[in-house]
Amino acid sequence: MNINIMNDTIERIKCLIIGSGPAGYTAAIYAARADLKPVIYTGMQMGGQLTTTTEVDNYPGYAQGTDGTAMMEDFKTQAERFGTEVRFGLITKVDLSTEVGGIHKVTVDESKTIEAETVIISTGATAKYLGLESEQRLIGGGVSACATCDGFFYKGQDVVVIGAGDTAAEEATYLANICKKVTVVVRKDYMRASKAMQHRVNKTENIEVMFNTELDEVLGDSVVEGVRVFNNITNEKQVIDVTGLFVAIGHKPNTEIFRGILDMDEVGYLITKGKSTKTNLPGVFAAGDVQDKEYRQAVTAAGTGCMAALDAERYLGALV
Repeated sequence: MNINIMNDTIERIKCLIIGSGPAGYTAAIYAARADLKPVIYTGMQMGGQLTTTTEVDNYPGYAQGTDGTAMMEDFKTQAERFGTEVRFGLITKVDLSTEVGGIHKVTVDESKTIEAETVIISTGATAKYLGLESEQRLIGGGVSACATCDGFFYKGQDVVVIGAGDTAAEEATYLANICKKVTVVVRKDYMRASKAMQHRVNKTENIEVMFNTELDEVLGDSVVEGVRVFNNITNEKQVIDVTGLFVAIGHKPNTEIFRGILDMDEVGYLITKGKSTKTNLPGVFAAGDVQDKEYRQAVTAAGTGCMAALDAERYLGALV
């Protein structure tokens, strides 16, 4: 049972999990079974990025597939079955101890203070979008930020990829193996991708690259039926008939609150030690997309969630 101390606004717990995607819920399942009595704060998007995915076909155990929201409800139910306390709330301030065995303090919704012996950060990363109303409206209806997640649903169809870096090149070449044609829309007159990735794109027969081109509108009411693009030199507009739009302009890890406290790379992804989930501070662990910019899959996030809970359990065990 959680120990309330001092007053109603301060609470002491063994294991605090920040974020409620596959990593957070899996960490909770393992932490709860280890009797760490975890408490999850879900953040503003309960279930994380996966809840924006309409169909999930590549997670083991769902033989007939499922949708992202239903899948995260399953994760949540399983975590709660072992005693996890799931709370809706946003962590607004952190004061993390630098000492082994130290107590980490976080503030929830700018009012309640939680004191935790261990903290597992699974706040994920947010895909960057262009911000068009039609693009936002059709996320899950043909607009995606993950080719490896959703590409299968566009087998034999025509799709567009937006972006110019390695991510866009990788998504385009991946989709080219599945789709009939892939059109890559590049805002400038060159790609920022590495030369090796550009060569792969150029050698793939069913990839067409349109330079000096930008997205003007995503067409369709409930599903993508095409896109309208324009040449940013001539202003000439063109409609491309496609059923899928993949936005590959990068992800932003949700780590702003930890800046200057935890080690992170130049983009903001948390740095973990070796094959562990340990951050640079004792008793603080990171799992899922918040520390993984390579794979960004539900199954890999869940795997690191398991690792984080085991790391937290071993950390506490060593203190006894």
